[in-house]
Amino acid sequence: MDGQLFLIKHLLILREQIAPFDIEFSVTHKELDFSHLLEHLRRILRGQASLFDWSRSTSLARTLSPRVLESQIDAKKELEKSLKATCEEFIMVVTKLVVDPMLSFVTKVTAVKVASSGGQNKKVDLLMAKPLKDQAFGTPDKVAELVQKVNAAIQQELPPVMAKMKLYLQNPSTRTILFKPVKTNIVEAHIQVQKLLKEEYSPEEQSLIDMVSIPDLQAQLDSLL
Repeated sequence: MDGQLFLIKHLLILREQIAPFDIEFSVTHKELDFSHLLEHLRRILRGQASLFDWSRSTSLARTLSPRVLESQIDAKKELEKSLKATCEEFIMVVTKLVVDPMLSFVTKVTAVKVASSGGQNKKVDLLMAKPLKDQAFGTPDKVAELVQKVNAAIQQELPPVMAKMKLYLQNPSTRTILFKPVKTNIVEAHIQVQKLLKEEYSPEEQSLIDMVSIPDLQAQLDSLL
């Protein structure tokens, strides 16, 4: 439930930011600058200037007065930056919601390969030298389980997310743009796992794991739009 509320919050933020996205204005920001006084104080301490030089009172007053610095803040650029950050966070949340088991699996495989290439601990080397399918996290049954979890997330978790996108983001092109990187991430996770299956598992074991083909996965994701 917390995850759903998190997604709703992001979708509300996206809707509020996308709505006024055609604004064109900037804001002038003013601040006082006293940095130039430091050099004048140094000159006084060196005896090169006097704090009581009344003959130059006008110049002195001007010297001891702070400068007013003005800068332009482009509101549209600030909005674009905020919108980009919100979109990226939303994409990451949805990606992890669906394919986190696969991402964790690939991360563990990478860690094993890096550890096995270190060659500093014989016991660790012997453990890491085992085939991936003999690792505790990489048995065919374990991989089949994580694949089933991802399939369930695609079928059960992703449709409600898409429904909320349609509710809060009514422009189809906006939804398509936002969903495209999510789809790319999901497909890429499947491609990485399938590559490992072909390298490390027999055809019979791959059949047991039963991953969906990439064309079928893409068609399934496209149907959600």
